[in-house]
Amino acid sequence: MSESKTFADLGLSAATTAAINKKGFEEPTAIQAMTIPVMLEDRTDIIAQAQTGTGKTAAFGLPLIELLDLDSREVQALILAPTRELAIQVAEEINSLKGERDIRVAPIYGGQSIDQQLRRLKRGVHIVVGTPGRVIDHLKRRTLKLGAIRHLVLDEADEMLNMGFVEDIEEIMEHTGPNKRTLLFSATMPARIRSLAKKYMCEHEVLTAKADSNTTALTEQIYYEIRASDKFEALCRIIDFEEDFYGLVFCRTKNDVDGVASQLVGRGYDAEPIHGDVSQAQRERTLAKFRKRKSNILVATDVAARGIDVSDLSHVINYALPYDAESYVHRIGRTGRAGKSGTAVTFITPSEYKRLMYIQRATKTDIKKSTIPQVDEILAAKRAKIHEDLSAALPDPVDEQYYAWARDLLEGTKPTQIIAALLNYAFEDELNPDGYSEIANVGKSRGSQLDEEGKARLCVGLGRKDRMTPRKLCDFITRRVPMKPRLIGDIQIMDGCSFVTVPFNKAEQIIEHFKDASESGGDKQLVTHARKPDSKGGKGGKGGKGGKGGKGHWNDSRGSR
Repeated sequence: MSESKTFADLGLSAATTAAINKKGFEEPTAIQAMTIPVMLEDRTDIIAQAQTGTGKTAAFGLPLIELLDLDSREVQALILAPTRELAIQVAEEINSLKGERDIRVAPIYGGQSIDQQLRRLKRGVHIVVGTPGRVIDHLKRRTLKLGAIRHLVLDEADEMLNMGFVEDIEEIMEHTGPNKRTLLFSATMPARIRSLAKKYMCEHEVLTAKADSNTTALTEQIYYEIRASDKFEALCRIIDFEEDFYGLVFCRTKNDVDGVASQLVGRGYDAEPIHGDVSQAQRERTLAKFRKRKSNILVATDVAARGIDVSDLSHVINYALPYDAESYVHRIGRTGRAGKSGTAVTFITPSEYKRLMYIQRATKTDIKKSTIPQVDEILAAKRAKIHEDLSAALPDPVDEQYYAWARDLLEGTKPTQIIAALLNYAFEDELNPDGYSEIANVGKSRGSQLDEEGKARLCVGLGRKDRMTPRKLCDFITRRVPMKPRLIGDIQIMDGCSFVTVPFNKAEQIIEHFKDASESGGDKQLVTHARKPDSKGGKGGKGGKGGKGGKGHWNDSRGSR
């Protein structure tokens, strides 16, 4: 397929290509260029084999959108996915591709209110995206009828079989009519897939997109298992430990991007944020600055990072674990390019371990567990770099006034004493071990309550309505309580208040300073210990209204286990 092919060349309508253009994409991937014309022109079944990261969702989602009868409210397409996260992401991706058309897509999966799903199905939907278990549940309730569907898609079929869904898939297929088209998408083609195809598929076409063998060959992939409140400290240690860090830091939401970038700048790093709310002019200035290495850290969302083409990045940091294998591949593919090695770092909390292992299986890569650099290791690396830089500068010509100054300083003082004082003057902050916070060992238990000893979570009675930002909040606290801004972490700005994590001894000082103080003159204490989330799960906890999820991303925003 010619590299110059566009989506319009594949036979897609103007409405669909407009939706694609709005997402910022011009050329289809290999599997999209193969699949879309066959789906639009023929009625044959399809087995499509393509590696994770090749855009399989759009490969079947775009032609499905084209082939729908919008005057009908019957379910016309069923997409089966192995996990609820994948079902959600596929539904969101298809919704993002439909443009202005009234196409109804319903994700159905376990863990979501079945009443909500029943209401959606009763109103009528064109496409159902679901996990096998919940689809069967609806079939038994007779709230989902598949007799009239025209398209059945098995997404990540090999993973569904690995998870033991073969009997569920067969049961679902038995509820479908004979006139449907079956589309099977899989990264591998084991014997069980071929057997399933032989049993349930009619005449079919096999489409295979060759994987790019160089995608991750030069990229070292590692992960750190830490608690969420230690992520920023871990990020700073990784940056400081590397001699020449030049990388992308991926966050899940725009607010996260702004918060992390602001904290990095507050600690003296050359970091820039980029996300969907950044104007095109500012985006271009930011990227130009980054490409020229006037800034060496770019904090971004997945969507905003599309189109960023920098060949010599040393690192990609998954500050937030991506929801799916597709996003993971696209993120880490930005390092290890042009024959240069790179490192992909992923932060996970214990509860995210299973999702990381799912991504590892789906991408067929080895993501090795590592340990965060210790403070003494970082300081030793910094001292070595300073020594190297000073040694390199010795042959350079120096103005005579500095020689005269040096002779004056040496009068009556030992050279080592003078050099030590100069080094302390120049590098006191950079080589100060107190500038780093402790990072707790999360232990081997998974999903257990993390040990928060040594840290405290505080609530500050100022938020967005007070025009508070992460940097302003750090300044607000450090102007009143002597402490390094880098000790303030995990900053969360809400409408009416903000939350920070600080060392326990500093927390007591902060609370004591603000005791009985109120910026508005009221009697409410301005800074208090944050309440722990209700163990039964109420509003304001991690799963409450304050939480934010990622949107669907191009090239299959995919879910995890």
